[in-house]
Amino acid sequence: MKGNQIDIGVQGMTCAVCTQAIKQALEEKEGISEVDVNLGTEKASVTYNPSVIKAPDMVMSIEKVGYGVDKAHRVIRIGGMTCAVCVKAVEESLSDVPGVLSASVNLSAEKAYVTYLAGSATTDDLKGAVEKVGYKYLGTEGEKEDSEELRKRDLRSKMVRFTVGFLFAVPMMILMHVHLDLNVSMPHLMLLISTPVMVFVAFPIFKAALISLRHGTLNMDVMYSMGIGVAYVSSVMGTFEILLTPRFMFYDTTLMLASFLTLGRFLEGRAKGKTTDAIKKLMGLQAKTAVLIEDGKEREVPIGSVRVGDTVLVRPGEKVPVDGVVITGESYVDESMVTGEPLPVGKHKDDNVVGGTLNQNGSLRIRAEKVGKQTLLSQIIQMVERAQGSRPALQKLADRVVTYFIPTILGISILAFLLWFVAVGSSLLFSLTVLISILVIACPCALGLATPTAVTVGVGRGAELGILIKEGEALERSKGLTTVIFDKTGTLTVGRPMVTDVITMGGTEEELLTAASSLEKESLHPLAKAVTAKAHEVGAVPQVVEGFDTIRGKGVVGTVNGKRVVVGSRTLIMENDISLGDHEEIVDGLEEKGRTTVLVSVDGVLKGALGISDAVKETSGKAVMRLKEMGLDVMMITGDNRRTAEAVGREIGIEKVIAQVLPGDKAEEVKRLQERGEEVAFVGDGINDAPALAQADVGIALGSGTDIAVESGEIVLIRDDPLDVVSAVQLSRKVMNRIKLNLFWAFAYNTALIPVAAGILYPLWGIRMRPEFAAMAMALSSITVVSLSLLLKMYVPPVRRQEGEKDGDGPGMRDEGGRKKIGTGERVPG
Repeated sequence: MKGNQIDIGVQGMTCAVCTQAIKQALEEKEGISEVDVNLGTEKASVTYNPSVIKAPDMVMSIEKVGYGVDKAHRVIRIGGMTCAVCVKAVEESLSDVPGVLSASVNLSAEKAYVTYLAGSATTDDLKGAVEKVGYKYLGTEGEKEDSEELRKRDLRSKMVRFTVGFLFAVPMMILMHVHLDLNVSMPHLMLLISTPVMVFVAFPIFKAALISLRHGTLNMDVMYSMGIGVAYVSSVMGTFEILLTPRFMFYDTTLMLASFLTLGRFLEGRAKGKTTDAIKKLMGLQAKTAVLIEDGKEREVPIGSVRVGDTVLVRPGEKVPVDGVVITGESYVDESMVTGEPLPVGKHKDDNVVGGTLNQNGSLRIRAEKVGKQTLLSQIIQMVERAQGSRPALQKLADRVVTYFIPTILGISILAFLLWFVAVGSSLLFSLTVLISILVIACPCALGLATPTAVTVGVGRGAELGILIKEGEALERSKGLTTVIFDKTGTLTVGRPMVTDVITMGGTEEELLTAASSLEKESLHPLAKAVTAKAHEVGAVPQVVEGFDTIRGKGVVGTVNGKRVVVGSRTLIMENDISLGDHEEIVDGLEEKGRTTVLVSVDGVLKGALGISDAVKETSGKAVMRLKEMGLDVMMITGDNRRTAEAVGREIGIEKVIAQVLPGDKAEEVKRLQERGEEVAFVGDGINDAPALAQADVGIALGSGTDIAVESGEIVLIRDDPLDVVSAVQLSRKVMNRIKLNLFWAFAYNTALIPVAAGILYPLWGIRMRPEFAAMAMALSSITVVSLSLLLKMYVPPVRRQEGEKDGDGPGMRDEGGRKKIGTGERVPG
């Protein structure tokens, strides 16, 4: 038998040497019998034995020799999962589909995040894998059927079931304990009443258990079915006095068990629905329609009909439907959902606009540049969803426990039954009660929910705060950080020259800047732009220049209003026989601070000095101080000269400065620290810093407004604010602490209550746990864990509270009517 065949799309092949390298790498793997690499189609066709090797191993071999692989991602909605055992069963079934590279299931979001070889796994393959192990395939993200409506329908069904269950269970309990002189057999009456009700309430549980057993999986539905089944069968045997007496009737317990279990799942399902609120809010920002302009006519179309290059009209008060460029019109646009800035931004011809932002007071015609999944907002949503589907390494502990949990509990329940009935000699009634209680109370649902609910809510909250966490493992690594390295240019500084010091030496600031800008407006030098920008800021109006000349590398000269003006370096001033006089110390002071000093003289007299530098961002110093307060070592790395770098470091409080480092060597500096045992976060702008971001334990990329689709780095900050680095670390620590708290409670419930259900307190105090109370406690454990995770929705990092932000307000959580949305947390006019 030749085996299975799979086609793998390969990226980066350029010649026959490439194809040979890939072919050789694959043929070395055990289980592969034949490899054909086609340069023309850019595909590798592999014949393999699926019991020996899987697609991920093949991909690893191709990537190891330096080539990429065409991968696709799909989010699948799944119904019927109840615990971590269900998660494991679905993940394993999806992973067995040929071409699937990874499958991660989020129990709280009820979704599977599947990565597969492009063109290999079809929707039917994935659907079949889900249904094969007994769960409902509810479609993929983006399909027409509304997942929210399906969830509501499921909750309504559960509510009807537990309501009917309790309506009959309570009277049944009264009948079990109150003797009524009726002309009918009480046991037979209870049997007739309870049987249809029990079947109605517990049918989904029994059905799921049967499917699970058919596929060789032990999940909690099996345990619940055993508990309910033992109680019901014992009751029937007691009714007809088959080996048991009427004392063994558990009809009320049977209904209570089924009703409490259904109630628990209803409450859990309702709470789980709230964990994805952040994604729903993000999706709510997307425009549903757009006004196309074709041949001068306006036509409203669904957003999916807009194509790149189309012209779109955006009226006042409407959402910008796509990412694009303004063709005509002027308006102010609220971009708070992207940049976190509360003030609307003026938009004119050739300015960029972002889909999902709110146009305020003017009409704009926009040329669509990015549509559909390519828009910034869609990328944010995809990034957040993928992160919510990832899992920190801590989850592996729960996964390992759950693998052995149910068989262990089955063993404990049988052992406890035999111990009480055989060894101790207790009644069969008591021993059966112990057996049922253990089966019901030992649900590992809370273990399965502990990590995914916290990650889902935490990542969503991060998006609301402008912090995009791309994978769950970044949360765990952020908690253990010891060192934070900042790139200087564009990260701690604004990334462009600015006039930071204006020193007059006779005359006013306006006169000084008028003289300087009159000459500099004629120059193309970057420093000249800084001078003219500062002049514009203070209202200085440049004058007409005559005899303008550029002295290469030194400055400019010319005549303004009949006076000879010299603007440039100290060297140029001295070459023109202009004395610094008593002002030499001032010039030296500016240079000591790392400023580029531009001197201005008029008719041979020094009139002032301008200090120009790449200005430090307003919040850089605060960010450094907060990180140090958190016990982190802070460093700065830059390609600038040491004098300038150390001046910036002094200004913002960083003592450890690494200067004159080439972009490619920054990663080596990170690696050096890691080899010394440091856990390193690197903060950069995601452009020249990609190697260092990738090398760091946690790469944090500043998104600089709209440029947030940064591949390097696990955390992307939408706002260009260094303080958000502090927020990101604080949020990560909070989420990890909440996961640990969740796991503690999940283990605590089982550790404390399984012995109680087994009857450990009965010999001392006569305390035993009835099965219906066990069901109630089981439901409470899951609800506790989900509720603790939901509290993260209100979390505000301490650094933001110190800056005046209120609980529950993240950047951008208000819409145009002042209601909460994604953006700044500020109210904007309606």
